Amino acid sequence: MVQRDWKKSVVYQIYVKSFNDTTGNGEGDLQGIVEKLDYLAFLGVDYIWLTPIYDSPMNDNGYDIRDYYQINKHFGDEADLKMLIQEAHDRNIKIMLDIVVNHTSTEHRWFQEALKSKSSPYRDYYFFKPSDDGPPTNWESKFGGNAWAYDTSSDEYYLHLFDVTQADLNWDNPKVRQEVFDIVNHWIDLGVDGFRFDVINLISKGEFKDSEAIGKEFYTDGPRVHDYLHELNRNTFGDKGLMTVGEMSSTTLDHCIRYTREDRQELSSVFNFHHLKVDYKNGEKWTDQSFDLYQLKSILMDWQRGIYDGGGWNAIFWCNHDQPRVVSRFGSDADEVLRQKSAKTLAIVLHMLQGTPYIYQGEEIGMTNPHFTSIKQYRDVESLNAYQMMKDKGMAESDILTILGQKSRDNSRTPMQWDASAHAGFTSGTPWIEVAHNYRTINVEAALADENSLFYTYRDLIRLRHEHDIITYGNIVPKHMSHPALFIYERHYKGEVWLIVANITGDTVTLPDDINLDGHIVIQNGTINKNDVGGYSAIVIAKENE
Repeated sequence: MVQRDWKKSVVYQIYVKSFNDTTGNGEGDLQGIVEKLDYLAFLGVDYIWLTPIYDSPMNDNGYDIRDYYQINKHFGDEADLKMLIQEAHDRNIKIMLDIVVNHTSTEHRWFQEALKSKSSPYRDYYFFKPSDDGPPTNWESKFGGNAWAYDTSSDEYYLHLFDVTQADLNWDNPKVRQEVFDIVNHWIDLGVDGFRFDVINLISKGEFKDSEAIGKEFYTDGPRVHDYLHELNRNTFGDKGLMTVGEMSSTTLDHCIRYTREDRQELSSVFNFHHLKVDYKNGEKWTDQSFDLYQLKSILMDWQRGIYDGGGWNAIFWCNHDQPRVVSRFGSDADEVLRQKSAKTLAIVLHMLQGTPYIYQGEEIGMTNPHFTSIKQYRDVESLNAYQMMKDKGMAESDILTILGQKSRDNSRTPMQWDASAHAGFTSGTPWIEVAHNYRTINVEAALADENSLFYTYRDLIRLRHEHDIITYGNIVPKHMSHPALFIYERHYKGEVWLIVANITGDTVTLPDDINLDGHIVIQNGTINKNDVGGYSAIVIAKENE
C-alpha cells in the first residue's frame, strides 16, 4: 500500500493565468484547470498549488490582493473553485491556495479607508510615517526604488517592500492578525487542503532605521515572526491536517528549522532561494552570469543536512513563477537531445533529495525560457523596472535583453504548451503574453506520445517517492563535493543505501575511484558505465544491504 502522508507528497504548481484558457480571453482560468485534472492525475501529483486567484488589479499578477474573499473574475467564481476542489478530490488530488498577507493592494478597502483620515481605524493596518526630509528610511523596494511612497493627502509615507501598489500590513496590530485568521478560515471552510504563504517571513518589522544595505536586516525573519506564525497556526490550520509552506525571503537555516519543527507549531515546510542565486554576479540578480556548480551543490547539501539534523522540513524545487526555466538555467536547451538529457538529469538530482518536491507547470515536459528579443514582449513589473534601471545606467539594449533573457520572471510565465496548434492550445484568443517559439515541438501532446520523454521520467520519480521511504525519510551523505562536473550523494535509511550520481555538464567525465555502481538500478538517464558518466547523465543505484 502506497503511503500518502504529506511528507511523501509531490506538489504541482499552477500559474493560473498561463495554464489553460477556456473562455478565449487570453488568460487561464479555474475551469481550464478542471479540464486538465486527468492529465495531472496521470502524472501522479498529490497536491496542486494555485497562484493567487483572488480579486486583484493584477499589477503584480495577483500578488496584489484587492479582496481576499472574492475570486478574480478573469479566473471564474467561487462555484468554479468548489467544482475544482471536488473534481480534484475525486482524483485524490488536494488543492493548496497561495495567500499574500504581508501586504495588500492599495486598492484594498482597508487601505482606501486608511487614506481617508489619519484617525481612521484602518490607518494602523499599515505603516504610515511622517517625515520632513523625504522617505522615513533608505530601505529599498524589492522591485527597485525606495520602499516608501508619499501620500499627499496626509503628508505621510507608507511602506511597500514590493510594488508601490502593494502596501505592507502591520502585523503588530492584533486586529490585522484577526483579519488574517478570518480570511484563512474562510478558505478552509470552503474545502481547501493547504496554503502557500507568500514572503511570510517579512511580516514582522523591526526598527525603522536607515540601513547600510537595503533594509532587509530590519524586516527579514523579524523580531516577532515566530510568535505570529504560531498564533496563525493555532487559530487556523494547525489542528486540521492541512499542508502549509512558507516562502522565505533571504532567510537563514536556523530560522527555517524553527519555522518547520513540528513541536513549534508554525508551518509544515519552507521554500528558500539560496540555491537559485548561484548565477547572481556578486549577489546581484540583474547580471549576465553563468551558474557556479560547486556553490549550487554546497548550498543544497548544507540545507539538506541542516534541516534533517534540526528536525525541520524543506520544500525542494528548481522552478516556480518567479524563477527562469531550469533546463535553460542549469541544463542546456541548445538542441532537443541536450534539452531532454539535461532536464532528466536535473529532475533526478532534485527528486532524490529529502523534502517535498514542487513541479512547476511545464517543467515536466521541459519547457524553456522563451528567449524574447524585445522589451515589448515582457509583462512583469519587476522586469520592466529593472529594464529602466539598467537603461538609466547607460547599459546597451542588447546587454539588457541578454540579462532579462536569463533572469526575468516572465521566463516561466509564458503559456503552458499543450499541443502544436495555434498558441500551443492554451487559448483560442490572443494570449496575455506570447507563447515560447518552440511550442510546436515542446508540448504535452508530443511528450505523452513519446514513452522516452521527460514527462515519463517525472512520472517515475513521483512513483518512486510514493513507494520508497528512503527518499522521504533517509539521511543524506554528500560525496566528492569538489568535483567540477559530478553531483554525487547517498541516501541512508534502515540499512538501505541509495547512490545518486549525476553529471551536470555536457562532457563525459570519469567516475572517482571509490564510487562503484554495483547494485540495482532504480532509475537511469543517459550513458553510464563503471568508469565514465556521459554528459548530462544520471543514475540511482540501490546498493546491497550491508
